[in-house]
Formats: sequence, structure tokens, C-alpha cells
Amino acid sequence: MPTAEKAVLHDQYDPVGLPDYDREFIKPEELKAFEKALHAPEASPLVAINDWRPINQRVRKTRGRRKAPKRSKDETREGVLYTVLKWPFLFTVFAWIAVLSCGYVLVRVYILVYEQCVTWRGKRQRLRRGLWAQKDYASWLSSAQALDAYLGNDKWKETDEYAYYDHLTITKVVDQLKTARYEAERELNGGETSAIEELSALLEACVKNNFAGVENPRMYSEAYSGTKDLVQEYIDEVHTCIELVRDYRQIDREIKYRLFKHLDTNFGRTALCLSGGATFAYYHFGVVKSLLENGVLPEIITGTSGGALVAGLVATRTDEELKQLLVPALAHRIRACHEGFFQWSSRWWKTGARFDTIDWARQCSWFCRGSMTFREAYERTGRILNVSCVPSDPHSPTILANYLTAPDCVIWSAVLASAAVPGILNPVVLMTKKPNGTLAPYSFGHKWKDGSLRTDIPIKALNLHFNVNFTIVSQVNPHINLFFFSSRGTVGRPVTHRKGRGWRGGFLGTAIEQYIKLDLNKWLRVLRHLELLPRPLGQDWSEIWLQKFSGTVTIWPKSIPSDFVHILSDPTPERLARMIHVGQQSAFPKIQFITNRLKIEKSIMRGLQQHSTTGGRSLSPILSRRMQAPELEPSDVISQRLDASFPERHEDGDSRYVDVSDSMSHSTASSRPQTPTRRGSLIEEIRRQSAVFFDDTDIYGDDDALVT
Repeated sequence: MPTAEKAVLHDQYDPVGLPDYDREFIKPEELKAFEKALHAPEASPLVAINDWRPINQRVRKTRGRRKAPKRSKDETREGVLYTVLKWPFLFTVFAWIAVLSCGYVLVRVYILVYEQCVTWRGKRQRLRRGLWAQKDYASWLSSAQALDAYLGNDKWKETDEYAYYDHLTITKVVDQLKTARYEAERELNGGETSAIEELSALLEACVKNNFAGVENPRMYSEAYSGTKDLVQEYIDEVHTCIELVRDYRQIDREIKYRLFKHLDTNFGRTALCLSGGATFAYYHFGVVKSLLENGVLPEIITGTSGGALVAGLVATRTDEELKQLLVPALAHRIRACHEGFFQWSSRWWKTGARFDTIDWARQCSWFCRGSMTFREAYERTGRILNVSCVPSDPHSPTILANYLTAPDCVIWSAVLASAAVPGILNPVVLMTKKPNGTLAPYSFGHKWKDGSLRTDIPIKALNLHFNVNFTIVSQVNPHINLFFFSSRGTVGRPVTHRKGRGWRGGFLGTAIEQYIKLDLNKWLRVLRHLELLPRPLGQDWSEIWLQKFSGTVTIWPKSIPSDFVHILSDPTPERLARMIHVGQQSAFPKIQFITNRLKIEKSIMRGLQQHSTTGGRSLSPILSRRMQAPELEPSDVISQRLDASFPERHEDGDSRYVDVSDSMSHSTASSRPQTPTRRGSLIEEIRRQSAVFFDDTDIYGDDDALVT
């Protein structure tokens, strides 16, 4: 190994090179305030001491007081037949589920053996090994193109026809865009605007989410690199036209603003969703590093449980800081599981939780830059952090904490709440930062716990908040990893046999796999809807199987058996280096798809921010998040960011964008003048404010909830 490479490798393992490695961001008084809030009685008298001691425990009677009324009987569980048939039916269904599970494992083993022993042989196997041995995307792309050339996938790219998109419409649109663009370029010095107006009309008609099927994941699932040449030509032409319209000086600024606002509404936003999964979540570091190095890291990031810790690190650091942090030396700062067996077992026996909440708060605060709030993180980096938290009571809806719903909520408290798995960490109190900088309990001091129990991937809430309709999901949950099966291939990973065509394991193998999985899903739903499932620790555990775990693009880092052994232990630098590498490798096949998506999205955002005005002032770009100075921006600049991202309603009837200044008024009212805004009715606003918290299948329905 050359000396230069050795020096770089040494720097990656040296913790001294990490930004703020020895700095403790959190203050002792903030930890004391958190500890006081944890031990304070909640507003509700029916509160469990911990997950293992339910609220209906026996208590000593007090003389001289009226007896408390008995708990009402659950009407849905009345009747003799329910009592008689419950356990026999439950036992029969569980036995059948066990049989189906064994059958499913056998089918997957057959398909794996078929693919490894029959398909991957000779030169094809050598090319594939070279593909997964690459450490950067440029080298990976070169190897992928060589594999495509050997398999004949280049011919598929050159052919326009394909069943999963409308190639005739795309061909016609590309021709019209080129003609209008050429005419508009000739009119640049002539003062006319007829061609540019026609080009704007064409863009407004075709710039939509998954227009004519060009964003169908199947378009990127037939080759290891890229997509149809016609689709790529369409993406590039739309991007060029948007840039031309944005810089065209003959068009009025207000007209441009309305155009880009409509394009933004129709096209939507992209979000990176990091799942839970205990220490499996460290694979997210590699996924984030791959997206960051290739310039396709979305501005909107959500994390749940272990993924919330990674999302907190990403949302509170600038790009330059992240490049220095996402290295194996980061393992020296991961100290959540440093206690010995006797210490944590004693705590578990006394409190019902393996880990100490205060110690975790201290460790987590470094990843979140101390007691930084969601709004402060947005101010510092421009990234929008979202964390899913589940209330400790089984009836209240989940909350997706972000700079709109909980702007002054402290990030590390939300990360702890999202990671509070029953038996691992007891429910915690969210903390909010007061104007004077001190911490206080949030939401009446109610307690919250693991977000993966209900909403591992909060797609609906993201759409309500930020118009997200394209999700990049990094999924590492070990209990569902086995059930992820792309029968027709996935983005950047075609079917292994028949040169990327056909079905994995043949049609019969795929049919059996799909039938067994759907049958498992059916019986789990039957048990839940008939309320036959037991509720250990007072928690409905069915959602850890029945919620939706995938997105538009789903990245599945490949785990190894030793990950299960170390599921509750801190990683060594060597193990973290492997997880980062695997995370990068799993993201490489998706880069081209994400690049094409963000190429148009970022062009629209630049046009929107460039031509937006409020009170005669130019708005600051929301995407200019690469700030070198750690100081926070003034409130009026943040107000401009919000106005650029969520402009007020206009007479044209577009109601997706609403003014969010009310949710920030308690912090910005004193620093900037209030501008009149157009709002809907009071009932409509109340409904919107209450709906943005929800992402439960109980509220929205579970039509699209799947095992995988």
C-alpha cells in the first residue's frame, strides 16, 4: 500500500481528526432539568412506572376515601364465543403462521441456491465480483457499464418501447421542448416572448411527479447502470429548459415565481428516510456518505429509532463537517453500550430498562450538537429534520417532530424518545428550549417511546408537511429483512438470470414466495382486527410487521450474522468501517435514479427562490445550506427561508402551500414585522393543524401497509 494511502487510512481511524471530538455540548443544568422532568408525575393519573409494570397494578386502599370506579369492560371482547374460541383460534393461527414461515424460508433458500450456483458463473461472476469490490461511485459505474455491455443491456437502453412507460408521449414532448427551446434562444436578443411562453406552458404540462412513467422504478431495474436513452434525454432536456426559463430576463418576475411555484407543487419533494434497527442503523452512515459524496443528499431527512440518531447527526452538521465525521473513527464517539453485564442487568431488574436514560442523553447530545432544537438545526444547515415519536399511551397519535410541528423541541430528547424500545429504554419526556435558553418539559410532560412501533417510515406525514412524494428509504430493520424480495429486480439490480429478464427463481418460485408472504400478511391482519393478539407491555406489536417499510427507492444494506450478535453493543472502528462500506455499496445502484430526480427538483427550487419576493426583499435560497460559520442566522432570514419554501395561498386556487408563520410566531414576532397572509376558514385550519401529527394506519387506513 502506498504511503499516501496509509496516511489517509490512518486519519480515518484517528479520532483526534473528528470535528469537536472532545467537546461536550450539553450543559449539566440541562441534564438536571431532563432528569427532573423524567421523575415528575404526568398530567394523567394512569401512568405506568415503566414498561414492565402496567397501570392496573394493585395499590393499597386508603381509608376515608370513596372507592375508585372499576375499569369499564371492553365491549368488543364481550360474549361467550369470544372467550371460548379466542385461545384455540389463536393457537391454530400461530401454528399455521409457523408452517408458512418455514415454507417461506425453504423457498428463499431454493432461490438463493439457484441464483448463486446456476446463474453466477464464468465471466459474468467475475464482472459481478469486480462490481461489488469498488469503493467509489465512479469506479462502480464503470464496472456496472461493463457488466451491462456483457449482458446486452445496452440494446435495451437504445430501444424506446417498454411496457412500463409511455414512450410515444415522451418522444413527442422531447421534440416539442427542443423546438420551443431553440425558438426561445433565437428570441433572446429580439425582445419577443412568444416562444418562451410556449416553453413555459410545455414545462407546466410535463413537469409532474412520474410523468408518463419516467420515474417508475422499473425504468431503472432492467440494467445495472442508467435507464432508457429516451428517458435520460427527456430528463436532460427538461432540466435545460427549466434553466433557460429561470434565466430569461424578458419575463416578469412575478410570472416566473408563479410558474415555479406550480412546478414545485406538481413535481413534489424528495426525502431520505432512515429506518430503525438498533445497531443495524450504523449502515445508514454509509448510505448518507454515498449520497453526500455524489451531491444527491436530500434536504428533507427523517429518522426513526436508531435512524433518528444518524439523522440528527446529518441535520446538525454542514457538508464539510459530515465528510470529516463519516469515517471509521466515529466509532470512538459511539459509547451507548459501554456498561458491563452486572451493571445493566441490575438496572433492568429494578427499572425494566437495560440502559440509563440520563447517560444516553449525554451520549446522544454530541451527535445533535448539544441541546439544539429542530428550528436551530434548520437555521444552521438548511436541512429539515423529522423524528417519529410514539406516545406511551396506546390511544394518542404519533408525532413527526420537525421545525414546523415542534420548532423548539430539543433534538436529542426526540431521538431518545424515538429509540425508547420497551425493555431497552423506558419512555422519556420530550424537552423544549425556552427563550432564555433553559429546558422544560414538552407537551405537558407526557412520555414518548420508539417510533418504529407504529411509523418506521412516515410517508403520509411527510407528504402533508412538505409535499414529499418521492422517498429514499434506507431500510435495516432485521425482522423484515428476510421478507424483502424484488421478484422483478430492483433499481440498479436486475434479475440475475435470463440477462435481467423474467422472474427471480422462475415464475413458479416467485409465485410461491408471493403467495406465502401474502398469506402471512392476511392472518396477521385477521388476528389484529379480531383483537386476538396479546399486548405485552400494553403495546400493540402488530404494526412492526404490518406497516409499510419501503419507499419509491428502497436501499437494503446487506447484513451478516455477526450483526445479530452485536445488536446491542458499540461498534469497533473496524466493524464500523465495514458497515460504512456496505452502506455505500448498497446505495451505488440507486445514485443515477436519485440524480435524475434531484436534477429537476433542485432546478425548480432555485427558480422558486430566485424569483420570490416578500415586501420587496429578495428571498434567501433554501438550498444554500453550506454555511461555514456556526452562528445562527437572524430570524428574518429564517422567515424568508420559510416563505420561499411555503409561500402563501394565491387566488389561483393552489392550496397545497400554506403560510406557516403562525407556528413560528412565538419566536419571530418580536424580530420581524408581520405581513398579511391569505388563510382558509378557521375549521379548515384547525383540521390541518391536527392532521399533520398523524401517520398511523388507525387514522389513515392500512390499505397500503405491507410486510415489506
